[in-house]
Amino acid sequence: MQLTLRDIRKTYPNGVQALDGVSLTIPVGMYGLLGPNGAGKSTLMRILATLQEADSGSAMLGELDVLNRKEDVRKTLGYLPQEFGVYPHASAYSLLDHFAVLEGMAGKGARREVVESLLRQVNLWDVRHQKLGGYSGGMRQRFGVAVALLGNPKLLIVDEPTAGLDPAERVRFLNLLSELGETSVVILSTHIVEDVSELCTRMAIINRGRILLEAQPQDAMTHLRGRIWRRVVARDALPAVQRDHAVISTTLLGGRTVVHVYEEASPGPGFDATEPDLTDVYFSTMAGHMGQHGAHAAAAA
Repeated sequence: MQLTLRDIRKTYPNGVQALDGVSLTIPVGMYGLLGPNGAGKSTLMRILATLQEADSGSAMLGELDVLNRKEDVRKTLGYLPQEFGVYPHASAYSLLDHFAVLEGMAGKGARREVVESLLRQVNLWDVRHQKLGGYSGGMRQRFGVAVALLGNPKLLIVDEPTAGLDPAERVRFLNLLSELGETSVVILSTHIVEDVSELCTRMAIINRGRILLEAQPQDAMTHLRGRIWRRVVARDALPAVQRDHAVISTTLLGGRTVVHVYEEASPGPGFDATEPDLTDVYFSTMAGHMGQHGAHAAAAA
């Protein structure tokens, strides 16, 4: 089973075109949708989660028409939005049990088994009776996954799930998502490159409502090999480098600036070839250097 999107478009009443002909093929597994804030990621996620209407286009989950059979989609959908609210005075166990009732699980014994299984799966069983208001951000996110997994969904959508998590909670959460991707279509919508790099077997980069690149992360990085150059410069030398070269990113290192440049051949003295990572893919794509031959070559690989 796969999720197939064709020419999805959405323009808001204020004239903002959030989605401009989005077409993607998303297989079972972890799929990263990467882009800056305002790129159209959340709009696409809400459309797939049946919370918003597309202006046109199609979306098929296997044989299921996502845009026109919303009630059927909701039976096989798990959705963790960017802002996930909880009842702070309820315990994880009581609230998940309540959501299970709303899902139609009337039998108390069977419901107890499902609730226990999910809380163990997201590693919250030992704190199941604690109030959700006392949970850390990562614990609340994992509880949100437990809610999303009620009904054993075939499509799981998570929107900016690791924003604000500390490093340890982020690792726990990403490990959990990785396990879920073994049997379901899991879409990870994020602006954090490392989340996609560590988790996803396929990815797309979106900006201003358009898909700029769809590829396997490793293939996209391989395509850039020999085109990314690194140089460490003093901060006051940066403007000259930016004037003379196609700088795609800069980072600070010990008071100096590490510059990454996209060039087909060596930019000159002081620059060293560096092994591309997904951050280089992202910034090269956003700058237009992966367009046309680059995007198509990486996508076809």
